[in-house]
Amino acid sequence: MNTRTQIIKLLADGECHSGTDIGRRLGVSRAAVCKGVKALGTIGLAVEALGGRGYRLQTPLTPLDRRQLLCHLDGAGVASRQIEILDEVESTNRHLLAQAIDASDPSGSVCLAEVQSQGRGRRGRGWIATPYQNLMLSMAWRFAGGPAMVSGLSLAAGVAIVRALERCGIQDVGLKWPNDVLWKDRKLAGLLVDVTGEATGPCTVVLGIGVNCRIAPADARRIDQPWVDLYTIGGQIPDRNLLAALVIDELEKMFRGFAEHGLAGFRAEWARHHLSTAGRCACGKAKHPSTARSRASMTTARCAYAMRVAAAGFSIPVK
Repeated sequence: MNTRTQIIKLLADGECHSGTDIGRRLGVSRAAVCKGVKALGTIGLAVEALGGRGYRLQTPLTPLDRRQLLCHLDGAGVASRQIEILDEVESTNRHLLAQAIDASDPSGSVCLAEVQSQGRGRRGRGWIATPYQNLMLSMAWRFAGGPAMVSGLSLAAGVAIVRALERCGIQDVGLKWPNDVLWKDRKLAGLLVDVTGEATGPCTVVLGIGVNCRIAPADARRIDQPWVDLYTIGGQIPDRNLLAALVIDELEKMFRGFAEHGLAGFRAEWARHHLSTAGRCACGKAKHPSTARSRASMTTARCAYAMRVAAAGFSIPVK
């Protein structure tokens, strides 16, 4: 654990800590403490330097902790115990995929990170998340069949994320084809699926999840689409260890269910949460009610067609 991470854990409570006390507890010099505090600013964490008193985080946070996460998972029937929490990584998906390819059975392996320097979204876009305040994790799973077997997996994964958020008390969550999780038409979470393997099987899937817990203003200005975070929705940052446990639990259930039933086991629930089939028009507001109904009907039909195509082992974009 580097000095920066140790300082974050000490300052996480939002209280004021003197540089002398921090140095004593970490066994480092005041100069090292000063350097470590400055490093927090480079990753988007605002630290107040209170003259004569010490340092304090402007926003308290709860660091990811493997022991706490496992306590939340204990008794939940979750088999996954291969959980790795990294301070910083380029991409949780890439990190886990590199490990999963050579593993005899990577199913259920999980990687979480506090800082992700090259997180990815759809179409090569970067995933923007303020360090230490959001949820970024990946889970691996191995399927006996080839890549065609997992067509439509991102739709099932969306259902799993909605279930986890609802267990966390978040309502009004919807899905947008193929892999966006929205709250009142603003993006709350996203997912990315990486698949590798032979056409005849087996294949390894790494599913990456990003949930906006709290996005700092500086990071918010870099996001080019409507978005929302759990802090805005509920007025506080949720316990990320609990949220991570709920997401892991639902993802494992999803993977097991998908291996047995494919997309069919999730189709009805996905359609219920999809914005166009939940009585809302995913293509935007229309000036006339009949136009809105017509557009919603077209979007619903396209999404239904996409699900049939996905179940058959292909994919098609819904515009």
